[in-house]
Amino acid sequence: MQPILVKIEKDILSLYHALALTPDGDPDRVLLLTCLGRSHGKKYDLLGELEDLNKAVEYRLFALALAPDKNPDLPDLFNDLGVFLCERFQCIGELVDVEQAIEYELRAVALTPDSHPKFSNLLSNLRASYIHRFERLGELGDLKKAIECSSRALTLTPDGHPDLPSQLAGLGASYGFQFQRLGDLNSLQQAIECGSRALTLTPDGHPDFPSQLANLGTFYTNRFQCLGELCDLEKVIEYEYRAVDLTPNNHPNLLSGLVNLGIAHNYRFKCLGELSDLEKAIEYGSRALALTPSGHPDFPSRLANLAVSHSHKFQRLGDLSDLEQAIKYGSRAVTLTPDGHPNLPRQLNSLETSYRHRFKRLGDPNDLERAIECGSRAVTLTPNDHPDFPSLLANLGISHGYRFQWLDELSDLEKAIKWGSHAVSLTPNDHIDLPSGLTNLGGFHTHRFQRLGELSDLDKAIEYRSRAVALTLDKHTDLPGLLSDLSVSYKNRFERLGELSDLDGAIECGARALRLTPKGHPDLPSRLANIGTSHTQRFERLGELHDLEKAIDYGSHAVALTPNGHLNLSSRFSNLGTSHIYRFRCLGDLGDLDKAIEYGTHAVELDPDGYPSLPGKLANLGGSYAYRFQWLGELRDLEEAILYDSRAVVLTPSDHPDLSRQHFNLAIYYLCLSQYKDHPSHQKHSLTFFRSSTQSLACSPRLKFTFAFQWAQHASIHTFLSPLEAYQASVDLLPHFIWLGATTNQRYNDLLTAETLAVQAASAAIVASDYPLALGWLEHTRCVVWSQSLMLRSPLDDLYMASPGLAADLQKVANALHSISLESRESRARLSGSMTPEQVAQEHRCLAKEYNNLVSQARALAGFENFLQPLYAKALIGAARHGPIVVINCDENRCDALIVSPGQSGINHIPLPNFSKQKAQHTRFELGKCARNIRMRERGVERHPLVTQQEEEFECILAVLWYDIVKPVLDYLGYT
Repeated sequence: MQPILVKIEKDILSLYHALALTPDGDPDRVLLLTCLGRSHGKKYDLLGELEDLNKAVEYRLFALALAPDKNPDLPDLFNDLGVFLCERFQCIGELVDVEQAIEYELRAVALTPDSHPKFSNLLSNLRASYIHRFERLGELGDLKKAIECSSRALTLTPDGHPDLPSQLAGLGASYGFQFQRLGDLNSLQQAIECGSRALTLTPDGHPDFPSQLANLGTFYTNRFQCLGELCDLEKVIEYEYRAVDLTPNNHPNLLSGLVNLGIAHNYRFKCLGELSDLEKAIEYGSRALALTPSGHPDFPSRLANLAVSHSHKFQRLGDLSDLEQAIKYGSRAVTLTPDGHPNLPRQLNSLETSYRHRFKRLGDPNDLERAIECGSRAVTLTPNDHPDFPSLLANLGISHGYRFQWLDELSDLEKAIKWGSHAVSLTPNDHIDLPSGLTNLGGFHTHRFQRLGELSDLDKAIEYRSRAVALTLDKHTDLPGLLSDLSVSYKNRFERLGELSDLDGAIECGARALRLTPKGHPDLPSRLANIGTSHTQRFERLGELHDLEKAIDYGSHAVALTPNGHLNLSSRFSNLGTSHIYRFRCLGDLGDLDKAIEYGTHAVELDPDGYPSLPGKLANLGGSYAYRFQWLGELRDLEEAILYDSRAVVLTPSDHPDLSRQHFNLAIYYLCLSQYKDHPSHQKHSLTFFRSSTQSLACSPRLKFTFAFQWAQHASIHTFLSPLEAYQASVDLLPHFIWLGATTNQRYNDLLTAETLAVQAASAAIVASDYPLALGWLEHTRCVVWSQSLMLRSPLDDLYMASPGLAADLQKVANALHSISLESRESRARLSGSMTPEQVAQEHRCLAKEYNNLVSQARALAGFENFLQPLYAKALIGAARHGPIVVINCDENRCDALIVSPGQSGINHIPLPNFSKQKAQHTRFELGKCARNIRMRERGVERHPLVTQQEEEFECILAVLWYDIVKPVLDYLGYT
């Protein structure tokens, strides 16, 4: 037994003996009871036994009851009793103890003059009680009073006074709590200044030195949480280690030191990704929890801290047992924390995250409901001006985002965007949580784009996620996830707009994310899958086989690393099956086709009924069966394709962007079936699905044009598919496919896809003897990009007369759109000095959207229905004023001339059976060769005799054009 403890025990026995010998009513009983309470208090300080603390309070209360009102020791009695009650509150958490402590300490202060040597200590004790009540109830009034007490005590304490360090530390702690409650960085800076000065003035061997180190470490922890500076975190770990080393094993402050060390290592793990930090965080947290009695007020918070560490370990290693530990500790922490406690929202928030991780892993919707319940409760319990409020909102938004993905309820997605936007707006620009808030908000906008097809959502997603990546340090463990998220958004925009720069951005970000993800990380499969799908898309676009091989390699690796039961395993099987389909189409290996069906079947079997991604997987599996039908000709494969795609259509909401593709697939399948089974219903179904595939408002215009053009090409062979309707749909969608929001280069590249539309459409109209329609379509589809440029420079005189304001707005936007189309986005960004190419691209698309909206408004005016529309046949006929106009249309299967003559209301048609597309291409090539030879002769490069081989070839070309085109037309016109 320690000598000091022996002395205290002897003192207590002596005091009990003296008290027994002192009669009731003797004034000395007050002194004896006071001393007995003080001795039990000293014993409690040494051993931490609650029984001693109870006796200290009990005997002080007895003394106070016997003390006369004018007893000069009354302030000391009140103060000591307040201190003991506050200490007991910290042990057992009874709110009445801290309430009474404040009451007694206020009476002690009121009875003591400012000039009294102990007055500043009385103020310090009162400050501590106010702080403890603030920690329990979160009332700002208590915090304000605590700062007033500390400031007043510090003012009364001269330089050099031995109590000055503790007064500074107390004021620093009060400012630290004010920062935690209000998020005011000035308060945190004042806390650090007070704490640093207190530490400087405290000698190394002083009993308060460890607590001064720990307090300063807490302030730097707060600053790291806010600003993310690694140097602050290193200071935290340095101070907390020194504090723990200097604290005796049985000292009450040891536990808080261990807790703080665990938290600091947790944060360093998040920054640097070192598993050793995570192991230390769990080690210190577990040690602190083991040393904390289950009834201690801090027991729930220590459970919660350990839960966070296990959650981080699960996120890093993917071991489900860590997640179960996180939920176990987190649930117990929430259960043991009383309503109204300031820590409860944070504990609910952590538990929400753990439930959501388990949902992501196992797919149990009950976990998702529990997550939203915890998150909603945390937000409800937190004042709007609390620094934690943005992160609680953001986390609740994430949970609603997951429920949207599970149930496809748009109301969840709107809530996710609402909470995410609010969280970002409340987060300071230099706050460490801002990148995660931005990338999550970008994810919600990505989901809304995927669901509703609004391009502005995708632009917002890329804007937010690019900003998140830019704000994140290269070594931060969140960076790979942020890059992977940005890659997904770029990939989605490529699918919508077809710009290769977006696909390159997706692969670049995905590859960087993959490089930064360590082996064994639970997110490694998702990053492998992500970059695999990007390579699949690049193969689709460029046809490079090495991209397809990479896609299969990454996809196979992702599937192999994904544990059974994981929610995303089905998607990874489905994507891998798609890659094998592409390789089958490229190389013709039936093994790839069998793997595609195998993986597609696994994907469908693993998805629960009602899951929003199931329709897409059913459609993919149907596509695999359709390809096997084309290869082997087995009718049952075609019937399987129809079965799966039909089921996909039934499960897909009517306003979903994917529905168009599923309708198109069914149109193709029924067309194939109609050739095997000559039944009118199959033809009817095929036409119905072709038609509906081009009519969705949510589907990408690029896809709808592709579906319409393929419908038209099939219809040109199978007339029951309504060729004119199909080509009309294609012509109508062309300006949306080659749209003003794309770069000029992109529009010309897209034009290559549609280069045969004009002649094919015109041929179809000619076959139907609708010559005005044929001429109108030729005019509508020729030189689309040039026509768009002319449209931007068209005078708006008539519109100015009808609606001056609308005309002025349209002119302004047209001028801006014309200007932005003339230069590359990179050069425009450089010239602006403040914009990135991404911002220039978004400005371009916004201008195009605004221009289309203004044109639509103009066309709604009376007399402006055809405003800036291409001229159709009726208007074109009037162009033949001085002689006939002849338009030659040459398709793969036929060649025709359309003649517009002056004074005639109709259009004449002449078939040109002796001319063909092959002849046209050969003639064009030979003409070009002759023209080059003529230019060479004119420059004197080479001289030939008067009659040369080239001239003979030129005569042959002219003969072909004369006999096959010119003469039949002139004969018809009566000129020969």
